[in-house]
Amino acid sequence: MDKRQTMRAVTVLWGCLSLTAPAVAADFEFTGYLEPELQAFPNKGNVQGQKRWNSSVALELTFEAFWEKGDQYIVFTPFGRLDAQDGNRSHADIRELKYAYIQGDWEFRIGFDKVFWGVTEVAHLVDIINQTDTVESIDGEEKLGQPMVAISTVQDFGVFDFYLLPYFRERTFPSMSGRPAFDIPVDETLTTYESDDKRQHLDFAVRYSNTFEDWDVGVSYFQGTSRDPILLPTFNGPGSLVLAPFYAQIRQASIDVQATKGAWLYKFEGFVRRELKEEHVQATGGIEYTLYRIFESSSDVGIVAEYIWDDRGANARNIFANDAVLGLRWTPNDTASTAVLLATTVDMETKALGLSLEAERRFGNDYFASLEARFFENIPASDPLFSFSNDDFIQLRVARYF
Repeated sequence: MDKRQTMRAVTVLWGCLSLTAPAVAADFEFTGYLEPELQAFPNKGNVQGQKRWNSSVALELTFEAFWEKGDQYIVFTPFGRLDAQDGNRSHADIRELKYAYIQGDWEFRIGFDKVFWGVTEVAHLVDIINQTDTVESIDGEEKLGQPMVAISTVQDFGVFDFYLLPYFRERTFPSMSGRPAFDIPVDETLTTYESDDKRQHLDFAVRYSNTFEDWDVGVSYFQGTSRDPILLPTFNGPGSLVLAPFYAQIRQASIDVQATKGAWLYKFEGFVRRELKEEHVQATGGIEYTLYRIFESSSDVGIVAEYIWDDRGANARNIFANDAVLGLRWTPNDTASTAVLLATTVDMETKALGLSLEAERRFGNDYFASLEARFFENIPASDPLFSFSNDDFIQLRVARYF
């Protein structure tokens, strides 16, 4: 969404919200954080001009207002980042700008919002409502705010969610100076759509979820513009080779299941998707076993094992097509909320190896530090991860909350 469209959407939505402004006393909350970031890349990049060091700073604010005992509320969460090297990573977004009204078993929401579906650790295959903010993280977990009208109802036989998505958000991509990034740049000015409505195509989704004793089950259906672009090699105006995003129309039915059996978690999620007159299947599943209070301490250690499968085989749109994941999660259960996750991903065909470390800890009441490291080893030229083969990195963020 460009700046003019963003401001127009904010103005219209804020005007609508002002009509619902509380005539009685409301509870207001204001929170946020300022987060400097430092990145180090041990190897020289594949593209000339890429640096081995980078710094940036992010700011996120959250304004909340509640009235009628919380049955009505407004949330506004703007986010922005200023990056020293990558102009595409210097960006702003509205993560949330929504009004919600609760009446008995029903909830109505309108505005920008974030919705997460899924249960597995590595590949969130069924999570399709929000667009991925790739410049923020390559793991697919950072999302852009999605304009929507949503209705939810909680009944004895389960929870039903209905979504109308009137505006499409395009995926963000690093520039040539950014890291990690594709060796061939993505030219977003050459973006095309299967639908003539382009960004204005009206998407919709429905979801049913419920808990059956030890089982948490979600069944979803989505129809509209795929959040996952097809990157087509082409030449731009000056004659340089670039990748042009193409967004197809899809129909997708999905399921996610998690069973809790004592110290064991069993997870599965997958979908069947129809796109460009073809159907394909993706699925992922696995287990997580937790060793509680190891060595008579307060620490827990979780063992994570997952497998990811795509019936199309290796392809540029899904780096996990026949991959196994093994991870260890350590949580000392201390007052500082310390957590460490070490994971490795192995491509069962190419033997490409990905290693990741994620660690986080709170310092005092106001500071939160997170360390992330990712390494790519034995990546053949045929593997979709080859562009990242020299983009090992270590990233440190220290957030000041207020």
